[in-house]
Amino acid sequence: MYESRVLPRRSLLAHIAKVAAVIIAIALFLEVFVFNMNFYKSLGYNSIDLSDSLELQETSDEQYKITEVDNVIEFSNLNTEVHNVYLKFDWEQPAQNLTFKIQFTDDAHATYFDTTEYTLGVPEVDISTMVSESQYVNLNTTGYVKNLRIELVGNEKTNYPVRLTSLVLNAHRPFSFNFLRFFGVIGILAFTYLFRPGSSVYRVSIVRRPKLSKGGIICAVAIEVVLISSFLFMGSNLVGVATSTYNFGSWDGHSIANSFEVGGENAQQYAELAKSMSQGKLYLEEEPPDWLQQMDDPYDKGARDELQKETGEPYLFDVAYYQGHYYVYFGVIPVLLFYLPFYLATGASFPTAIGVLLAVIAFILGCSALLDRFARYHFKQVSLGLYLLLQIALVTCCGILYLVKFPTFYSLPIACGLAFSVWGLYLWMCGRGSQRPCGWYLAGSLCMALVAGCRPQLVLLSFLAFPLFWRRYITERRLFTRRGAQEFACLIAPYVVVAAGIMLYNNARFGSLTDFGANYNLTVNDMTKRGMNVGRLAPALFTYFLQPPCVTGVFPFLQPTPFETTYMGQTIKEVTFGGVLACLPVLWVLPFAPRILKLRISQRSTRTIMGVILVLIAAGVIVALLDAEMAGILQRYYADFSFMLLAAAVLLVFIVNENLVPGSTISQVFTKVLLVLVAVSVLYSALICFVPETGWYSDVYSWAYSSFFETVLFWT
Repeated sequence: MYESRVLPRRSLLAHIAKVAAVIIAIALFLEVFVFNMNFYKSLGYNSIDLSDSLELQETSDEQYKITEVDNVIEFSNLNTEVHNVYLKFDWEQPAQNLTFKIQFTDDAHATYFDTTEYTLGVPEVDISTMVSESQYVNLNTTGYVKNLRIELVGNEKTNYPVRLTSLVLNAHRPFSFNFLRFFGVIGILAFTYLFRPGSSVYRVSIVRRPKLSKGGIICAVAIEVVLISSFLFMGSNLVGVATSTYNFGSWDGHSIANSFEVGGENAQQYAELAKSMSQGKLYLEEEPPDWLQQMDDPYDKGARDELQKETGEPYLFDVAYYQGHYYVYFGVIPVLLFYLPFYLATGASFPTAIGVLLAVIAFILGCSALLDRFARYHFKQVSLGLYLLLQIALVTCCGILYLVKFPTFYSLPIACGLAFSVWGLYLWMCGRGSQRPCGWYLAGSLCMALVAGCRPQLVLLSFLAFPLFWRRYITERRLFTRRGAQEFACLIAPYVVVAAGIMLYNNARFGSLTDFGANYNLTVNDMTKRGMNVGRLAPALFTYFLQPPCVTGVFPFLQPTPFETTYMGQTIKEVTFGGVLACLPVLWVLPFAPRILKLRISQRSTRTIMGVILVLIAAGVIVALLDAEMAGILQRYYADFSFMLLAAAVLLVFIVNENLVPGSTISQVFTKVLLVLVAVSVLYSALICFVPETGWYSDVYSWAYSSFFETVLFWT
């Protein structure tokens, strides 16, 4: 007994401990000797303190003021090697990011040089007054530097005067142990080791080793939840929660935690609707200005803006306006789920970002459970390694990371719709394998029906009911039995109840059972006249599916993609970062779907998996085109359809894997190729999270974002 059970576990634990020790040692070596290369390089520098030579106005505490007028520092006849410049700022002044233009003359340049048609001059550099690492700027000079010029390039956000403490050439860089980078490297190394082609994780069958595989899945999901939660709390300025140590500027001074409003008036729609509902009203309490109520066409943005300028009275943007009242046209379920109960219990507004996080966590859990269900009950050869690879790709690349990047009320209904969808499908799948499916069907259909009250586009996932239940209730004619009719009624009843509730809600607001109010939206275009136009489809297809990413050589490497169109009308377009087929290589299996499905058909008498894949692909394309027609081309809309395409790709990969001999050469090649495709897809999706954007953390707290920037670009 001891030899058969205890010894193998001791050996396994010893192996894990050895691997962990090696990974930690490598990460420690990299942090100490590689990532601190500037510390070792600067040890032999001859430091020159030029603070006394600064021709700037001094303050009473022996500091120097850079003003809007006096913003240039220049030194002549230095005649020395210059490896870096250290600009030390007073850390007690208001935190901000400052842009500096540095120029010099050296043995290769008798005059200051700048960008020309064929060359690029010294690029401008951002320096944070609060991040000391950014205040050291390495220079690549030739020989001796004679003249040096440093100019603060101000803008409307620059807070003058800027207090400079000292300026040093060839400064000795301090040693810095960055724990975020250290643990990040440990994570990357562990991921690389775990999913290397020869890893034993590919030999653990999730069917034959259920306990071990479930343990691995739970660990992976827990890590994903922790990472995504950490990113939301530390990487967003829109959380809306304050404690004595977190967002303490908005802390009420006595609660353990309190919520506060973020994002401006437009971001409070759900919270304001909850207040109105508590008083028995379905419209927002705020009264529209008289000029808006008197307009012949209040949905003409140009006319609205002109009248707003004339009267000085603002109006609410991006809300539905109908017969003298403001309404919220976004799905009502998030209000009933989060905002109304929270308001009734506390009298405060529910923090939207927490709702987004809860919905995203629910999606991750449901998505993992659904994928596990398909893998265990429809395929025999899925290994733990293959499952985890595809689960990571499915969760990371489906667009939810971008929803977490901007956890606003725009993201909340999408995240809720996705969460309800995956749990509804999972409950349906459980019902299909149960002897008493009615309870499963009721719960599953309730989730699927509630999607209509979150993100109506995602209701197309309900069409998966056809491949999932057609054979049982139509082909086998179970529907025409008493028990089958009861089960089918359980599938339909929640849809009827939820649809009735939503239609009554619509009718009470807009006098129509099917009018959600989107056409009455006070947005950048007149939605009442937008209609459907085939000319919008080609730009949408290219942008959403085929456009390659725009890549640079500087972290985070991605930039917004350019957009051009021959559609001679108004196009609603926000920043996007490339099409899913071009940027997510894990989807490159989709073009081979016909051949793979033929293989599945030749081996199975049932067509369930084939039907699921076809519905997912069709729904993904249709939703993308509907989004473009009804609203426009926006990055957050990728979450509406990416999950569908990724889920189809995952099932196709499962089919291919079923037809490979474990351990064979082709199986090993398949694993290596899939690993590369997943890694590139995940990397792309993760990098989008760190692209600086208007309204994000990098824009609002640019000085703090600089700290992360310096963590990655350790050599600068």
